Amino acid sequence: MRNALVGGLCVLLAACAGPSGSRRTEARIQPIDPAQRTEVVMTALSLLDTQYRYGSARPVRGFDCSGLVKYVFATATHTALPHNTDDIARLSRPVSRRALQPGDLVFFDTLNQPNSHMGIYLGDGRFINAPSTGGQVRIDSLDSPYYRRHFQSVGTLFAR
Repeated sequence: MRNALVGGLCVLLAACAGPSGSRRTEARIQPIDPAQRTEVVMTALSLLDTQYRYGSARPVRGFDCSGLVKYVFATATHTALPHNTDDIARLSRPVSRRALQPGDLVFFDTLNQPNSHMGIYLGDGRFINAPSTGGQVRIDSLDSPYYRRHFQSVGTLFAR
């Protein structure tokens, strides 16, 4: 029974990574104008309380974590992103945590698997994310015990 519960929890948390089977490419995107950071944040905030749904990147159906990021950046900046946290991490330019700015991406290792969860940084140590099955898009703190323990890296899609 315990193994079934642990396995089920792992499947739910793994769902944040987006659909599997994405092709690994060396694709690049054009850096986004930093003036669009506010639009990214405002678009993300407009989606608060939207239901979580694995594999979805549409507000009417819900979002998983990478689907939320994909939708926000497509809507706010007209930038097409893949629907997979690892692929988005590869497209982003690494920045230090000290250099975090609103609209940057935060990545987490939630299953001993790099880039298994992500969110959009809002400022003041907070980020917006679609956390897991049964949940909703919400704001969390990078300083919460869970996210502090699982924090992995920061990336940006914005030009310097």
